[in-house]
Amino acid sequence: MWPLAGLAFGAALGFAGAFGGFGAFFIVLFLGALGFLAGRAVEGNLDLRQLFSSVNTGRRSR
Repeated sequence: MWPLAGLAFGAALGFAGAFGGFGAFFIVLFLGALGFLAGRAVEGNLDLRQLFSSVNTGRRSR
């Protein structure tokens, strides 16, 4: 299922880039990422602590 979803998203980005230009490409990319995060949140598979803990692992505590 995920390869098919990736193919559909890639085709949508391709059409947006070809017919809408560079701005439309980034709008579709941003909304696709936002929809992905919303879908993970609805399924219960989104843990924001885990998402942001990878950002803070390189910092030292004082």
